[in-house]
Amino acid sequence: MNNLNSVLLEGNLTRDPELRYTAKGTAVCSFSIGCNRSYKQDEQRQQEVSFFDITTWSRLAEICAEYLVKGRGVRVVGRLKQDRWEDDGQRRSKVGVIAEHVEFKPPRREEAESAPEAEAMAAEPEPAQATA
Repeated sequence: MNNLNSVLLEGNLTRDPELRYTAKGTAVCSFSIGCNRSYKQDEQRQQEVSFFDITTWSRLAEICAEYLVKGRGVRVVGRLKQDRWEDDGQRRSKVGVIAEHVEFKPPRREEAESAPEAEAMAAEPEPAQATA
């Protein structure tokens, strides 16, 4: 029996995506997003930011590398993956997100005005929603 492992995140890229290829030629794209959360504490509005590392594979990786830039908003659907390793005798682990679907949010108005290619990206109907 498989357990449920699904995550939905919405945030903005904190850095430009990095595209690389495995030895067998499979594309892998990595980027990070920051997700904001607002809440009230003692009648004052508080803000909390969480950061997540996202990995995409194959054609989805190539699309993300081509169209995403730092600051761009995305909605990511995927699964959590824990990597474990040993470093100087210390056990370490890190949890990341393997994206199966990435939806691109429209560029912010100021981004679209300052970069003509951003308008072209927003006009592209197909890459606005990519699925592995």
